[in-house]
Amino acid sequence: MTLLRISDLAVSYRKVPAVRDVGLHVDAGEVVAVVGESGSGKSTTAHAAIGLLPRGGRVDGGSITFDGRDLLSLSDKKWRGVRGREIALVPQDPAVSLNPVHRIGDQVAEVLKIHGLADRRSASVQAIELLERAGVPDPALRARQYPHQLSGGLRQRVLIASALAGRPKLIIADEPTSALDVTVQRRILDHLTSLARESGTAILLITHDLGVAADRAARIVVLSQGSVVEEGSSVVSAPTHPYTQQLLAAAPSMTSTVRPPAPAAEPLVSVRDLAKTFDGGIRAVDGISFAIPRGQTLALVGESGSGKSTTARMVLRLETPSAGSVEFDGQDITALAGAELRRLRRRMQIVYQNPYASLNPKFSIEDVVAEPLRAFGLPRTRVPELLEQVALPSSVARRKPAELSGGQRQRVAIARALALRPDLVVCDEPVSALDVSVQAQILRLLAELQSELGLSYLFISHDLAVVRQLADQVGVMREGALVELGPAAQVLEAPRAEYTKELLDAIPGRSVQEVG
Repeated sequence: MTLLRISDLAVSYRKVPAVRDVGLHVDAGEVVAVVGESGSGKSTTAHAAIGLLPRGGRVDGGSITFDGRDLLSLSDKKWRGVRGREIALVPQDPAVSLNPVHRIGDQVAEVLKIHGLADRRSASVQAIELLERAGVPDPALRARQYPHQLSGGLRQRVLIASALAGRPKLIIADEPTSALDVTVQRRILDHLTSLARESGTAILLITHDLGVAADRAARIVVLSQGSVVEEGSSVVSAPTHPYTQQLLAAAPSMTSTVRPPAPAAEPLVSVRDLAKTFDGGIRAVDGISFAIPRGQTLALVGESGSGKSTTARMVLRLETPSAGSVEFDGQDITALAGAELRRLRRRMQIVYQNPYASLNPKFSIEDVVAEPLRAFGLPRTRVPELLEQVALPSSVARRKPAELSGGQRQRVAIARALALRPDLVVCDEPVSALDVSVQAQILRLLAELQSELGLSYLFISHDLAVVRQLADQVGVMREGALVELGPAAQVLEAPRAEYTKELLDAIPGRSVQEVG
């Protein structure tokens, strides 16, 4: 039985078309995935189906029916009876979706009280049961905590618990795991799909990850520029549309790289027995050692909390180690301070995960790229050269970050990192927030810049398929320790550590990689 049917849907934002003639359906108990790049209309379609279009959004045509009812004709009052009770939403970012000043249990209980499913006392008890059902360990304790006290994976489970509270017939999951580690991602999706199977709930899964879609959905709907270009159960195994083929070709593969192996070289960075203990006795990094040769890439992989980023910050001397040493170009920099440390900063730079958050929104692109030059009293005449180096037209110099796409913003961040001609660039999850085709472009750019400029990279990632593209060596971290370290091909194709094998097994969409 068809539960949700969208026909000829057209949506615009302030008269600018965003979705054109989109049609899809979801049957009871079925998992359907909608895939496509940013701007393809995925989230707009999903938000139209639950009556939550952002300000300025308007449905211009078509129909949306749910269980035989016309959703587009519902009043706000009637929507409140549908939203959360019959159709629930699991949004992408739990850090934004959860109220930071309310306890977890109260936020789940609120859904029950709004829909009259429990009174104040019983809502608290049921909230704990829902958290347990969503796979939250020690749910009574977690119910008393605040969002900032939970990991990203646990916060996402809280959103799933809230979605389940109303016992909906349909859950719309909008990029529910895009920011999560592969093992956490697998556990979240396993739990979501098993809960749906047990209760007969349908799922409309919105994702830019074809691997996730291939693993989880009975049917896949591919959107491009606001229109459906392909739909079916064999979209991954036998794509017919050029856009789908392009997405598959861009997906990172565990069997190919974007650069040949680098020749042997002397270490630029040498880390010995490095450790970091934070206040409260939390051991974030536990006596690790590695080297980064000149012109090569060392990738550190592992789940959130494994110590990857803390290690990178100690290499950059943004954190002071509790023990061990860091050598840079033969100099011990572990206790460097003052003018010497400032001089070192010119030779080390960082590219962050979120290019929008790391660029000053008030600056023009020219000012953003020139910022490190200005900090060291250098002329800004290199800005056009730097923009050209990252394949951006000179015309972007006058624009603001908000006027650029995610991929363009990340190119700006790379240009800024190159401004002082560094020897080492730390790339902290630099492509995890990007679509696969843009991701592929940025990885190729990083490889080209490395060959051209002789850069060394410390590449932080939880995505092993991305790491395979660029890394010469791979270090696998878990709970602050290096459980495996070696050449990329050896670690990723013949791992010795059980934890590395677990990470590899959790990679979604092996069929996508084979096609790609």
